[in-house]
Amino acid sequence: MYSYSFLFVSAVLAHDWSTCILATPPHQLTARVTHCTDFLANTNERSIRVRVCELKGVFKCRGGISGEMPSNKSVSDAPITQFVNCRILKDHKLQWEDLWVREGKILNPEKLFFDEEGFADHKVDCEDKIIAPGFIDVQINGGYGIDFSQASSDIRGGVALVAKKILEHGVTSFCPTLVTSPSDIYHKVIPELRVQDGGPEGAGVLGIHLEGPFISEEKRGAHPPKFLRTFKAGGLADLMEIYGHLDNVAMVTLAPELANSAAAIHELSGRGIAVSLGHSMADLSQAEEAVQHGATFITHLFNAMLPFHHRDPGIVGLLTSDRVPPGRTVYYGMIADGIHTHPAALRIAHRAHPAGLVLVTDAVMAMGLPPGRHTLGQQQIDIQGLHAYLTGTTTLSGSIATMDMCVRHFREASGCTVEAALEAASLHPAQMLGISHRKGTLEYGTDAGINASFGACFNYFFFFIIDIVAY
Repeated sequence: MYSYSFLFVSAVLAHDWSTCILATPPHQLTARVTHCTDFLANTNERSIRVRVCELKGVFKCRGGISGEMPSNKSVSDAPITQFVNCRILKDHKLQWEDLWVREGKILNPEKLFFDEEGFADHKVDCEDKIIAPGFIDVQINGGYGIDFSQASSDIRGGVALVAKKILEHGVTSFCPTLVTSPSDIYHKVIPELRVQDGGPEGAGVLGIHLEGPFISEEKRGAHPPKFLRTFKAGGLADLMEIYGHLDNVAMVTLAPELANSAAAIHELSGRGIAVSLGHSMADLSQAEEAVQHGATFITHLFNAMLPFHHRDPGIVGLLTSDRVPPGRTVYYGMIADGIHTHPAALRIAHRAHPAGLVLVTDAVMAMGLPPGRHTLGQQQIDIQGLHAYLTGTTTLSGSIATMDMCVRHFREASGCTVEAALEAASLHPAQMLGISHRKGTLEYGTDAGINASFGACFNYFFFFIIDIVAY
């Protein structure tokens, strides 16, 4: 149920209106006149009095407005929502502009007005807030008691729970991440983690991120060493032996210094799967070679890789490498939780290569739960304050940060603009995955939505993927 203020024009001869009701089931609009202006209009036959009345009313929606209201249903019967009094993130800057949405898509208002003679069925006052694209988390291991690397009896139910919870923190699309696991875990879990659209019931699944097992033993971090693998024949055979199939996979993290990794990188990237370099001892030349074979991402920059050195900067050197193929961008993940990366390191990375920074949570099942002992894949971890440690060690094992926390911390720590912080969690991951034509922006025709309900209209009208973020 919504309150509206709008203009309703009627030609009348001698009638006074104090209230009006437009009702054409299943629609009802009850309104009262708050102000009227009369003027005479001459026609060929006679003069008539035209009264223009401003109505303030209540709209109950189970469908679009019809009956005596002008039609805007030449293209679709779906209702149109107009967001007003807002700044929208568009073209890398915040702009005072209304946002129009229908059927989960952002509309071009000029085409709506002139081609369809359309109008808004619903108007939402954002009260000076920012509207930004929904956040995309490409590295999240679980949360709220769910570990994606566990072959539970209800894998899909676990994903649905996390999808619902992270929507509350602005994440509208994500890549469930599996850490290094036995082959039978991959064979059971991967078919269950299916790509699916998001909605008011939860964030959408863009595909799985397989972090391991083709990684370096020296830089394994919290990954169990007994399940690490190397490439034997290289290419598809090794991948299929371990993973089973790749139908639901969006990303794979591997160490490029492993023998025969080039064939695997070529095979994965050729299938549209993003290859990320991480948990690796690679030097810069090995990392550059991997990029030339198709790698596009760096998993949690600075963590689980050789430290930057002035004679060989290692994987970190990709941020300013001159051997990246023309037209290609190397993206890199940052866990901006205040623990994994020092603020100075965040600033160095962002200032060196701002267009490539992708915020990730690397959240584990303990996100949203009290401190204590939990699991990450085949390992146990302890949550102490905001830290997640591999049990019995001081090795960091993921985080318990939410994406909105990471966005705020990144902005504060780096000193970047609001626009840059928001794009690092939306536009950049969409570009990295090759889906920026439909997600990560507020351009006309892209997916649109918001993680909020609309009261009485909720069952009929909802949309998703836009989040209002106040600063």
